[in-house]
Amino acid sequence: MKAMILPKLGSFKDNPQPLESADLPKPSPGPGEALLRVLACGVCHTELDEIEGRTPPPELPVVLGHQVVGEVAELGKDCKRLKKGQRVGVAWIYHACGECEYCSSGQENLCPDFQATGRDANGGYAEYMTVPEDFAYAIPDVLADAEAAPLLCAGAIGYRSVRLANLADGQNLGLTGFGGAGHLVIKMVRHKFPNTKVYVYARNPDERAFALELGATWAGDTTDAAPEKMDAIIDTTPVWKPVVEALKELKPGGRLVINAIRKEQDDQHYLEKIQYENHLWMEREIKSVANVTRRDVSEFLQLAAQAGIRPDYQEFPLEEANRALHELKNQKIRGAKVLRVAVGGRQGFRESLPG
Repeated sequence: MKAMILPKLGSFKDNPQPLESADLPKPSPGPGEALLRVLACGVCHTELDEIEGRTPPPELPVVLGHQVVGEVAELGKDCKRLKKGQRVGVAWIYHACGECEYCSSGQENLCPDFQATGRDANGGYAEYMTVPEDFAYAIPDVLADAEAAPLLCAGAIGYRSVRLANLADGQNLGLTGFGGAGHLVIKMVRHKFPNTKVYVYARNPDERAFALELGATWAGDTTDAAPEKMDAIIDTTPVWKPVVEALKELKPGGRLVINAIRKEQDDQHYLEKIQYENHLWMEREIKSVANVTRRDVSEFLQLAAQAGIRPDYQEFPLEEANRALHELKNQKIRGAKVLRVAVGGRQGFRESLPG
């Protein structure tokens, strides 16, 4: 099967083409697993974290990709829920023990035995992949393959971030960064919290313009002060400076939710600028997001289907995965990026933007 593999770790500066095309044997599903023919796979900033070693795969080479839409091609022994030919999705969470205190309380994203798709197991940058049946999600028929892919991570983690922000209708919500997750958050908030005003902080002028197109009340740079203070802010940036700046934008009692698997270290020194009285006092809070639970993914897929929440996206062929990652690294972002891997399922791909 065709695949794009990561053979070694390194910075994009030293290696702007980190993935290599390869022919790999088609995997076979084990007990309780399904073999998927991959139709589409979203491209996520976490892949940059894997490539550059911030959340390194335990073994190399590895097939990246954890926003996967595929068709069940084969079922392993003891599979009872899925059916051959069914269209399903795979998210970041690939495995959890099912027995620990976290799994028992529906917080399998915190399981000490957590394994990630495209890091601890081969993911969707390939024509086929296997997935445990318990970690595959039915894709609603109204969603095209490329529409569904970003919902499995960017959408679901945005959904969890809004829940953790403890937002109430009519409160002010800030978003720092406006990529795949941010643009889906604003669409979701407009549906669930119609009286909430959304303020977007982004370095890229194109992202700010896009945010205003989607209904943001205000958009400015990450160092700008919005005309009002925020009840909650969701940070989706890969760096630290916006975190420090966002704390100054919170109301007393406000909460900053950091939505990231890892942060880059180039500006970590900026954390030294945090002053207790200016950034944290008055019961301001910081909350991290440890990706998603299965409940988050299932609930958000249903919400997106029912409420008409769809991502804006650009589509790339599988063999152009490096170009998609390079654009992501260089902040050429308008919504999400999706790899088209196979023809089938439910189409609806859009033309990719010129490079």
